[in-house]
Amino acid sequence: MRLTALIPVYNHERAVGAVLDGLLAHGLDVLLVDDGSNATCAAELDRLTASRPRTTLLRLPRNLGKGGAVMAGLRAAAAAGYTHALQIDADGQHSVNDVPRFVAEAQAFPRHVICGAPVFDASIPKGRLYGRYLTHAMVWLNTLSLELRDTMCGFRVYPLDVALRLIDRRALGSRMDFDVEILVRLHWDGVPTRWIDTRVSYPTDGVSHFQLFDDNVRISSVHARLFLGMLPRAPVLLARKLGARRHA
Repeated sequence: MRLTALIPVYNHERAVGAVLDGLLAHGLDVLLVDDGSNATCAAELDRLTASRPRTTLLRLPRNLGKGGAVMAGLRAAAAAGYTHALQIDADGQHSVNDVPRFVAEAQAFPRHVICGAPVFDASIPKGRLYGRYLTHAMVWLNTLSLELRDTMCGFRVYPLDVALRLIDRRALGSRMDFDVEILVRLHWDGVPTRWIDTRVSYPTDGVSHFQLFDDNVRISSVHARLFLGMLPRAPVLLARKLGARRHA
């Protein structure tokens, strides 16, 4: 297994350096994906790449959104010969202290997606917290399963071949809807998940690119599309669930 960390970055120049250094301290190679950042952030990413070993920068010509940046990074990681990628946010909300646990779990279960199950502190906005509950309910409906504990946490490890096989055949949401959609569709494909409780705070540099109205509309839209996609898959999903119970 060859694993790299992947950080999508959009105007997080104040926080991304600490995230990068935390990953490097755990011995990981790191791929920074500049998602059309402003000049200040772009300059900081150039400085970090030049001054930090084992760090590579992929600069996108325009802003593609978080999902678009992650997908570009996954492709670049596979092209560079990596087999797995650890996705982590640039704003410092994820605990890099948990990185060894994610890596160890990926080594033990290389064909699984290793997902963070967030443990929030008091910094999470209440509207975001309550919105997650609605997303959880919709995901459980769209998978006919409780397996996917939290599809909005962007701290996870992907087997690259599995993720890119889905991305190559299906146009996925390119913004904040990406994290939800890819996990649901991988579940439909029978890709198993493992879950690690991890502390999440909001965010260390005070910058959030979650657009309350636009991104909630996108996430609602993806839930509707996934529900329509679930209906013809329902017999297979239910049969899989019954089979798992028999073998439990």
